This record gives sequence, structure tokens and C-alpha cells, in this order.
Amino acid sequence: MKRYEVILTAHALLDLDDIAHYIALHDTPEKAELVARRIEKAFSSLATFPNRGNHPRELLEMGNRSFREVRYKPYRIVYRVLALEVLVLIIADGRRDMRTLLARRLLGA
Repeated sequence: MKRYEVILTAHALLDLDDIAHYIALHDTPEKAELVARRIEKAFSSLATFPNRGNHPRELLEMGNRSFREVRYKPYRIVYRVLALEVLVLIIADGRRDMRTLLARRLLGA
């Protein structure tokens, strides 16, 4: 079975740090660490099954099938599958305005 290298962009790494920081401030540091580990587990699993995620519906509505996502609810992990790499681009709370976030960060709009 082919293994892909999972790479977090600088933006995705900042997203994960921001999520953990927010949870640590509003809940507990232990809860923040638990959530961060579970998000990491979700995107790490893409090393063996990169195409298992769905295409984000906001991008499908624009005719774009270049990106996929997996979830650790309520968080959405948006990525792109390349030749032998999975590039994680966004890790965000799915309750946000995802249409604007996806357009700005992925499509440069």
C-alpha cells in the first residue's frame, strides 16, 4: 500500500495552534491537548487513505473538486492530494463562515 506524506502548511499549523489556544483559555489545557491530538489523528490517517474525504460542499457549488476534507467534529480539515503528498491547508471550526474562508484561503478571492 502506497503511503503519502502528510504536510501541514504554515496556515494549517497556525489554525491548529489557535484552536488549542482557544480551548485552553475557555476550557482546560488538558481538553485543548486532547482535541489537538484527535485532530492530528484525523489528518494523519490520510497517509494511507488520502482520497477518503469528501469534497467541501462550498467548493463543489463553485465547480471545484480539487480539495477534500475530513472532520473531527466540529472541525473541518481541508486538504489537497498531490502525487505522493497530502497537503493540509485549513483546520477550522465548521461553524465558521466556511464559504468565505475557503474562497479567501484556497481560491485567493
